[in-house]
Amino acid sequence: MSELLRPVADDVRETTEIGRFVTAVERGHGLTLPDYAALHRWSVTEPEAFWSAVVTHLGVRFDTPPRAVLGRRGMPGAQWFPGATLNYAAHALDGPEGDVAVVGCSQTRDRVELTWGGLREQVARARAGLRRLGVGRGDRVAAYLPNLPETVVAFLATASLGAVWTSCAPEFGARSVLDRFGQVDPVVLLTVGGYGWAGRDVDRRDEVAALRAGLPGVRHVVAVPYGPHTVPDAMTWDELLAADPEPGTDPVPFDHPLCVLFSSGTTGLPKAIVHGHGGILVEHLKNHALSWDLGPGDRILWYSTTAWMMWNALVSGLLRQASIVLIDGNPAHPDLGWQWRLAAETGATLLGASPGFLMASRAAGLRPAAEHDLSAVRQIGAAGSPLPPEGYRWVAEQFGPEVLLNVGSGGTDVCSGIVQGSPFQPVWSGEISGPCLGVDAAAFDDAGRPVVGELGELVIRAPMPSMPVGFWGDDDGSRYRDTYFATWPGVWRHGDWVRFSADGSAVVAGRSDATLNRGGVRLGTAEFYRVVEELPEVEDSLVVHLEDPAGGNGELLLFVQPADGTPLDDALVTRIRTALRGELTPRHVPDRIEAVPVVPRNRTGKKLEVPVKRILLGAAVDDVASRDVLADPTALDALVHFASGTPA
Repeated sequence: MSELLRPVADDVRETTEIGRFVTAVERGHGLTLPDYAALHRWSVTEPEAFWSAVVTHLGVRFDTPPRAVLGRRGMPGAQWFPGATLNYAAHALDGPEGDVAVVGCSQTRDRVELTWGGLREQVARARAGLRRLGVGRGDRVAAYLPNLPETVVAFLATASLGAVWTSCAPEFGARSVLDRFGQVDPVVLLTVGGYGWAGRDVDRRDEVAALRAGLPGVRHVVAVPYGPHTVPDAMTWDELLAADPEPGTDPVPFDHPLCVLFSSGTTGLPKAIVHGHGGILVEHLKNHALSWDLGPGDRILWYSTTAWMMWNALVSGLLRQASIVLIDGNPAHPDLGWQWRLAAETGATLLGASPGFLMASRAAGLRPAAEHDLSAVRQIGAAGSPLPPEGYRWVAEQFGPEVLLNVGSGGTDVCSGIVQGSPFQPVWSGEISGPCLGVDAAAFDDAGRPVVGELGELVIRAPMPSMPVGFWGDDDGSRYRDTYFATWPGVWRHGDWVRFSADGSAVVAGRSDATLNRGGVRLGTAEFYRVVEELPEVEDSLVVHLEDPAGGNGELLLFVQPADGTPLDDALVTRIRTALRGELTPRHVPDRIEAVPVVPRNRTGKKLEVPVKRILLGAAVDDVASRDVLADPTALDALVHFASGTPA
C-alpha cells in the first residue's frame, strides 16, 4: 500500500487555479464535481463542454471564431475548433509592461533579464527582420541555439509570422542536427559559434559549417553572440533586430504548424512531429493553469535544452503571464546545488527537475529547503523518467506538505503530460496522481481490453487538441498512422507500460518496447531500477531481456555502473540478487550482472534499453543510436564489446 504524502488541501477551491475552474464549471453547467475523479470523468465524456470551458475560462482569443469545438472526432484526423484563426505568439506576449518576463541564467555570460515590454519590442524587431529576409507563412526557421532569451524572441517572432519553428541544442553534433533539420528544409538558420560548459569554452564553428553545407535551402544565417567563437559570413543578431519594430501577429488556422519537434532518434531517423498553434496554445493553457497552478506573478524554472519538449512547455509559461527562467550550462556545475541556488535567487514558484537530479540531490545529502530560501516554491515538477518512492519521500521530507510534488509523464508526441498531478489530487509515494484533464488514458492488455491493477499498454481513447497535426513529409499520413494507431485502430498507443490503480493513480514502468517478457510474465524496467539503484554501491543500472526463440525464459541481463571506487565483486552481486528477490520476485533475479563504466542515456536522461538490446542481438551501434544523442558519447562502447565477446 502506497503512503499518502499529501492530501488535497481543504482550501483548494479558493486558492488554486483548478479550484476556481471547478467552481466556474459547476456554476456554468449546473454540475456537482466533488473531486478530481468526477472532474476528469466529465472532461473526457463531454469533451466539447470541457474544452469550451478551458478556452473561455483561460482567455483564448480567436481572431475568427470557430464553427464548433470538435468537428471530426475520429483518430487520426480529429478536427478541433474548425474555422477558427488565432496566433500562439499573441497570447505569449500579453504580460504587464514593466514586469520581468524572461530571466536568462547562463554559464557563458552574465544574467540577462527582459521585461514584458522589452520582450515585445525585441519580438517586433525580430519579426521585421525575419520578414526582411523573406520569411513568410509556412517557411521553416531553424535554431541551433542554447536556452537563451534570444531563442525565445526568435521563436515568438517566427510564430507571429505563421512561419514554422524548429530547434536543436548546440551540444548535438552536425550529423544528428542534419537528421532533424534536413527533414524540414529551413530557409533561415540561427546559431551560435560556441558556448560554455562546466568552465570551458566549446567551439561549434565546424558543426555550423557542416550544417550550412548540408542544408542547401538555407538562404540566411543569423549568428547570436555567445562566448568567444564567432560565426563567419553571417548576419548578426543586432543586424536582424536593427529594423523598425513591426508589432502584431498574423492570424492562422487552429491547426497551422507552430513548430516541429523531433523524437530522440535512438531507434532510427527522428520523427519530425508537427504541432499546431491552437493545439499547443489550448493544451498548455490547460496544463499550466490547472495542473501547474501558474498565473500572473508566478515564475517557472525548469532545466531544459532547446531539443526537448520541456523547452516548449517552459516558454508556454508566458501564456499564463508567468515569467520564465532559462538555464544554459551544465546542470551539475559547479555542484548539484546550482539549480537550487538559482531557484532561490530568482524566486521560482514552480521548480521543475528531472527525477535523476532529485535522486542525485538526495544521494548527496543536500537539504535544499534548509540551505536556501525557497519559500516562494509552491510546486516541484518532475518528468523525463520514473521517480522512485524514495524520491517522493525525500521531497516531502525536505519541503513539507505546503509544496506539491507533481510527477508527470507524457512526451514529445503530445508536447504535454498524459498522466500527472494537480492541487486537486492527492500525492502517493511512488505513484503519479492520475490522468490529465481531457486525456482519456487507460491501460490495455494484448486483446485491447482496459485493465486496472496490472501492467498494460498506455493508450488514449479519445482525441486531445495537442496530438500532432502530422509528421513533416509524411504526406499520406501512413507513418503517423503506423506509429500510433496500427495496434488498435482509432486508439492512440503511446509506447509506455503503465499500471492504473482503482483510484486512478498510475505507475509508468518504462517503455513497452523495452518490457521484459520473462517466461510469459511481463516485468517493467522501472521497478528493477528502484531496487537496484537504492543500493549505495550502485550509481546507475540498465536491464534488458533477450528472448529465447524456443519459448523459454530467455536471458535477463543487468548492467550496473558501480559507485566510485566500488568493485562489482561477488558480495555486491549477491546483494543485488538478494534485494531483487526479496523486494520483487524470483523472476526479477538476473541471469547475469555485468559492470559498465557508464549507463547509456540520451540527453533528456532516458535510459537506452531498446538500442542496447538491439546491440546485444547483433545490430551495429550506428544503426541503433547516433552518438550525438547520448549524454556520454562513449556510453555504448562497453556494450558493443560485451556483445562481441571482446574485452573493453
